[in-house]
Amino acid sequence: MSQKRVFIIVLDSFGVGEAKDAAAFGDEGSSTIRSCSTSPYFKMPNMGKMGLFSIDGVEVIKPVKEAYDPVQKTGAYMRLAEVSCGKDTTTGHWEMAGIQSLVPLPTYPEGFPEEIIEEFKKQTGRGVLVNRPYSGTEVIRDYGDEHMRTGDLIVYTSADSVFQIAAHEEIVPVEQLYEYCKIARKILTGEHGVGRVIARPFIGHDGSFERTSRRHDFSLVPPDPNMLTRLREYGKNVLAVGKIRDIFAGAGIEEYVFTSGNAEGIDRTIEYMDKDFEGLCFTNLVDCDMIYGHRRDIDGYAAAMAAFDEKLPVIMEKLRPDDILMMTADHGCDPGFMKTTDHTREYVPLLLYGENILPGNYHTRDTFADISATVLSYLGVSASDIPGTPIPCFNSVGEIPHL
Repeated sequence: MSQKRVFIIVLDSFGVGEAKDAAAFGDEGSSTIRSCSTSPYFKMPNMGKMGLFSIDGVEVIKPVKEAYDPVQKTGAYMRLAEVSCGKDTTTGHWEMAGIQSLVPLPTYPEGFPEEIIEEFKKQTGRGVLVNRPYSGTEVIRDYGDEHMRTGDLIVYTSADSVFQIAAHEEIVPVEQLYEYCKIARKILTGEHGVGRVIARPFIGHDGSFERTSRRHDFSLVPPDPNMLTRLREYGKNVLAVGKIRDIFAGAGIEEYVFTSGNAEGIDRTIEYMDKDFEGLCFTNLVDCDMIYGHRRDIDGYAAAMAAFDEKLPVIMEKLRPDDILMMTADHGCDPGFMKTTDHTREYVPLLLYGENILPGNYHTRDTFADISATVLSYLGVSASDIPGTPIPCFNSVGEIPHL
């Protein structure tokens, strides 16, 4: 009997149009895919063949749709709505894993309370700069020199539930910065239990600074059960590529590899495809969000998506007969949406491909948690106490068992 494997690739922030509740988040009119399609660098023939441009509600410029939307589709395609109260990395990935966050994680539009900052200063022995929402690239531009002069840590947040600490690698060694993040993680619990504490190391001099790839996230431990912990309970393998391990604080993850960006994330995923295992390989490709979406770089975002699409045939060719490939996103970050540089509340795409998949339009699903329900059911694992409904897109060979 062959081993069933599922590969989930999260194209971080690749939304496919404003969600029905976008107005509540100030994101009316947002569409990451539409903005990307305006760039001459946007070329996605392979995902187009699977059905990307025929997903309900997807709008792209006419030449793109004509070029990349064939009549005959090779994949199952649909869009997913998010029920969680948020539009960030943690809530998006957790909902994919069957954790619906109906109470929003705390955010700090006015900065963190004085008692939190004072306790952080006391335990680290360092001063604090900023303590308010700020763009990550702008905050090191504006405060990098002062940080280098004083040694004070740059602490800032965003519209997401995050406590971010930026420090120059020559002033604060990266491992020491990670220790400071662990201190913050222990402080930020209960009502102040932010989704992530993020280390943001940077380099450079004299006002010219750039962040390095040694970012590290320290997340809340997710509620149990969820897709990852349930798979491990049933003896299935769970492999993680990129920041997945950080997002889930390691819970339920058997093996992982961090990556420096999309290119390495794709390569590590392809390497795992040559590995014998039964279960899940969960990958996050972060560049579109971190490098291009927040910086409102339409051409950069479009080029990054095109680069992934160009490598997709290699991934498809490595699929074994009982493998399933799932491509989705965790939220939007429309690079053409100029009201803000934050994430945008959008539907996300879901494409499924493999020999056991029945191609076609499966329209709009009510929750990201349908991903976890589908994965668990396909792998023969009980999901009765985890939210979501399996997607009925399998042929008789890959029929989802009734548990």
